Amino acid sequence: MSDRMGTFTETTASVTVSVEPFPILEESRPDEGVFVFAYSVRIENNSSETIQLVERHWLIESAGEQTGEVSGPGVVGLQPTLSPGEHFEYTSSTVIKDPVGSMRGSYIFKRKSGGFFTAQIPRFKLLYPSCLN
Repeated sequence: MSDRMGTFTETTASVTVSVEPFPILEESRPDEGVFVFAYSVRIENNSSETIQLVERHWLIESAGEQTGEVSGPGVVGLQPTLSPGEHFEYTSSTVIKDPVGSMRGSYIFKRKSGGFFTAQIPRFKLLYPSCLN
């Protein structure tokens, strides 16, 4: 049985964000309320102009309530620039206190021609395998 939970995708302003979450079993400690998840993100520039990811904003929920908020410049220490048709991929992680949670958010991009816009990160579920039985 795969620990993958599927891919969640959303397109905003010609930018497609796809997220695939999965539990990190070897780092989780369910008996202590520590559930570790990684998520792989693919950002595709389907627009006709060059854009740069300048900021991220995440909301993290666990047990049905917001437990975290993360914002700041770029992703994984980078502010990637994407020409039309290019994509950028990265993997990051989060820790929640319950076997069921979710994440959602947004990226702020700067257009090469000037101006900024926001692309949504789809809400995706974080489900620890013991909850799937």
